[in-house]
Amino acid sequence: MRRTTGRRLTSAALTTVVAVVGTACSSGSGSSSAKGADSGTYTIWDPYPQFAKGSAWAKLLDGCGTKAGVKVKRTAFDTSDLSNKALLAAQQDNSADVLIVDNPVVSTLAEAGVLTTTEENKLDTSKVDPNLLAAGQSGGKTYGTPVGANTLALYYNKKVLKEAGVDIASVKDWPSLTAALAKVKGAGKKGITFSAIGTEEGSFQFLPWFWGSGAELTELDSAQAESALSLWKDWLTQGYAPNSVINNTQTTSWQEFASGDYAFAENGTWQLANAEKAGFDYGVLPIPASGGGNAASPTGGEFVTIPVQGDTGRYAVSQKLATCLTSTQNLYDTDNTLSYVAPTGEVQDKQVAANAALRPWVDAVKSAKGRTSDDLGTKYPKISEQMWKAVQAALSGARSPKDALAKAQSAAQ
Repeated sequence: MRRTTGRRLTSAALTTVVAVVGTACSSGSGSSSAKGADSGTYTIWDPYPQFAKGSAWAKLLDGCGTKAGVKVKRTAFDTSDLSNKALLAAQQDNSADVLIVDNPVVSTLAEAGVLTTTEENKLDTSKVDPNLLAAGQSGGKTYGTPVGANTLALYYNKKVLKEAGVDIASVKDWPSLTAALAKVKGAGKKGITFSAIGTEEGSFQFLPWFWGSGAELTELDSAQAESALSLWKDWLTQGYAPNSVINNTQTTSWQEFASGDYAFAENGTWQLANAEKAGFDYGVLPIPASGGGNAASPTGGEFVTIPVQGDTGRYAVSQKLATCLTSTQNLYDTDNTLSYVAPTGEVQDKQVAANAALRPWVDAVKSAKGRTSDDLGTKYPKISEQMWKAVQAALSGARSPKDALAKAQSAAQ
């Protein structure tokens, strides 16, 4: 299991990591020191600087350490900072014992030789939903196990729809959704808001419509992809969506919906707390595919991974720590804290039993898909960049959807 990783870590790998991760509001600092297997201290790096010492998350880490008979030294980083630190630490054979990392980055770290496989480290992933596990797979191997997942769906304002005479049960596909938006506009209200900004956020929000059309990321200029981008463009042209979507982040898009004037907003599980504070009755609907059914939405969320160590004797304890963190009860507690849907059916059922409002989110997650799935791995960031550029070009009127996507496909290749 010992590997020489430093020579495989390049500036290209660092660039890829920066391109695919999101942003967070704060960061931590720290380092991992190489110690023998008999050391009583094991290091865990995570992307949750919002959880301070004494938080439920920090106590969980300490508890898992106690259970494994060791002390845990935890360092929290900003998401992008964590990924870069992980690559640099691997160059120095100074990796954390357990690394919790944003799921699109797993394949990048794996391809760089930073991570052990679940076959090597004996992590049990048998209960994890295959569509969620796929985000941690590359080259036919699995490199970790998910903590949980968040994804996108449609929030809707029940009062706005009622006043427009729209029965939410009628919204089953793109034509019926567009018909609902037309009714809402006719009633003097606003239709739908989303984020189409020229960053990964824009690609993240476009993907359910792209995949819902039947398109594949390896063919950005397909007829199906054109239909998805044309849908968004037509919504702007008809006044069903505001021009502000071109610059909207997911946060500013949510602020528009929270005004109470919009019928629909595309957003994620992380807005549930804000939805409760919005002051109006809302519902959640999985994003429909073009011809009906649920579209695949991209998954967010982190993976628990075990980095390569010079001293392979450390893996046994690292495996105990990772297994503890992803046990049924700990997944349930952690995912409720993070507003995540659990990665296993068993815990998902517990979540819905405790809060029936999570049912549409569980349904959305079951249809979800990792951005680096289909063995795209480190190819995804380049494809995504061309996708959001195409969306920007089409929605701004600079190019037709067809021309924008043709240019994107050429650049992605």
